[in-house]
Amino acid sequence: MRKLLLAFVALALGLAFAQVRTWDQIKRSGEVRIGTEGAFPPFNYFDEKNQLTGFEIDLGNALVAKLGVKPRWIAQAFDTLLIQLNQGRFDFVIASHGITPERAKAVDFTNPHYCTGGIIVSRKGGPKTAQDLAGKVVGVQVGTTYMEAAQKLPGVKEVRTYQKDPDALQDLLAGRLDAWVTDRFVAKEAIKERKLEGTLQLGELLFQEKVAMAVAKGNKTLLSALNQALADLMKDGTYAKISQKWFGEDVRCR
Repeated sequence: MRKLLLAFVALALGLAFAQVRTWDQIKRSGEVRIGTEGAFPPFNYFDEKNQLTGFEIDLGNALVAKLGVKPRWIAQAFDTLLIQLNQGRFDFVIASHGITPERAKAVDFTNPHYCTGGIIVSRKGGPKTAQDLAGKVVGVQVGTTYMEAAQKLPGVKEVRTYQKDPDALQDLLAGRLDAWVTDRFVAKEAIKERKLEGTLQLGELLFQEKVAMAVAKGNKTLLSALNQALADLMKDGTYAKISQKWFGEDVRCR
């Protein structure tokens, strides 16, 4: 938690020095810089050919095509993305950031591009509810809303943080964790892809959240352009097609 608080202090301090581009400047350049993590399947990750792929990559490319510019993707560690956004490294970030009051003080969020929630994952016979986590060791990715939620649970023995979700999953499978808290779609994809249906189980949702893209604080012209492009994709069927490809359902917020 201390690391998270320090990160937001750094974000706030960085606002005064940020060199961010307006939508007009981006249009004139013909290229938009997009920040993502690249380690969060099925949303954004590198495939076996080391190519960025995932729901958010497809959606980001569709948004940029709608806006009429070319994308330049930049992958960075999740807990540095919003800091680097306000330093001008990216024009916007699409990396499954849940909207929180703390983050909204540092960046501006678009309208949500999907809704989800933090779910408990454990080995068969392990904890499935928040009450079951009392006295247990829980793994989460650092700097996430899942970390914040786990740290607020009463009676948890230890909240162990990881730079990437796959590392937490490995420790869960190795018996070094009692449970892993992550995005419900990430958990479902991990179990499916690794054929762990007989090994792992999904528990209850600890919370629900809206997930959105982020732009630097005060960058209203880019925010407006992204919101309009997202609305157009949702209206013309492109969003539903991308969502069905990755999830077999429409994951927009209802």
